[in-house]
Amino acid sequence: MFLALGYYVSESSGHNSEYTWWFRKRPALIREYCTPRKYSNWNPGEHAFILKGYRKARATWKKQTRHWLARGAPFDLKRGHEYAAPIINARLGGEPFVFNGNVPNTGLIDNLPHDACVEVPVLAHGAGLSPLHVGPLPPQCAALNNASIAVEEMAVEAALTGDPRLVYQAICYDPLSAAVLSLSEIRKMVQEMLLKNRRHLPTFRSVRV
Repeated sequence: MFLALGYYVSESSGHNSEYTWWFRKRPALIREYCTPRKYSNWNPGEHAFILKGYRKARATWKKQTRHWLARGAPFDLKRGHEYAAPIINARLGGEPFVFNGNVPNTGLIDNLPHDACVEVPVLAHGAGLSPLHVGPLPPQCAALNNASIAVEEMAVEAALTGDPRLVYQAICYDPLSAAVLSLSEIRKMVQEMLLKNRRHLPTFRSVRV
């Protein structure tokens, strides 16, 4: 993607392949980009990677916890690399801290929708949190972001209004669905999904697409 779009992708694991049309459309491409460890030291994009890890740990986590508690449950109090501690320190009057944070787009990125969630540099200081203006993204990067935002906004609107057809229309633009399925196949998949989960969808009077 860096070679094609000219900008480094910060989501550098195989997780990034979930947001595009390019890597999961054929078995050969999945084998090439979404399973080899040469592309990632974490999740290469393997289906259900995290779920498999949780299921594997299910048999041993109680034993590991008891062992940890028997050793006195030691905590390393050295500050790690997460943002929480320096943000709190800055808000309480300590050294200002700049981090990349998720905030509403209040004109911070000019060519993305207003109020969409965007990740931009944020200055934490004693008076609060101040997101920094980024300006417009390059067009090829804005196109990728806008496609994802459109799917998310349709999905949220569908959930709020209980509109099953809008769920279907959102998934028509989902990159992984669109890469491998026709419109009728997407419709069938969405209908099966809604019927299976209808008891968890209180805003929907009907789940018929």
